[in-house]
Amino acid sequence: MKYLIFAVSSLVLIFVFVFGSSYYKGQQAEKFGFMAKENAATFVREHSQALGSAEAKVYIVEFMDPACETCAAFAPFVKQMMAANPGKIRLVLRYAPFHDGADYFVTILEASKKQGKYWETLDIMFKSQPYWASHANPQPQRIWQFLPQAGLDIEQLKKDMDDPAIAKRIEQDLADAKTLQVHKTPGYFVNGKPLQTFGYQQLQELVQSELRAMYPN
Repeated sequence: MKYLIFAVSSLVLIFVFVFGSSYYKGQQAEKFGFMAKENAATFVREHSQALGSAEAKVYIVEFMDPACETCAAFAPFVKQMMAANPGKIRLVLRYAPFHDGADYFVTILEASKKQGKYWETLDIMFKSQPYWASHANPQPQRIWQFLPQAGLDIEQLKKDMDDPAIAKRIEQDLADAKTLQVHKTPGYFVNGKPLQTFGYQQLQELVQSELRAMYPN
């Protein structure tokens, strides 16, 4: 009798666990959409820098290059969409340093994380981009004259750039970009859906479509 009770109890616990796990996954899938899927890591890695509420149901994943003029042009536009939909959109940045020497700028950006100045550094990079990233006459070292505007400790930043983990993050992002067939920057995905035709209006329409789907009321 004891064995029967034990067996029944075990089966009940297994059922509860399986049902609970399935229910939780179902809830997560409903709440976070593509982020609950198995391939979510291809879009968002643990090291990925994100802006916006972690509870947001619309994820904009952008493969970017700090030396990319179009990335700089689209940055304020994306932030405007986020501001117009508070708490509903989360921006995740991935790296695709396709321009010559762009790994150098990504390394600076990643090193700035340790001082809690990532977004400030990216903002200064984009604003000063014409001075150091000119395709006709690139002068990468000129970026250093602008970085103090981000409130960075420059000497500490140079030390943090030696972190070998940074190169691994770039390598991972480039591998994911290849998997997702990102060939130029910026490359946008909204809740896992690629921006098929590039443009401001097209990106806004894709974001609005996901907002309507995830926030129907």
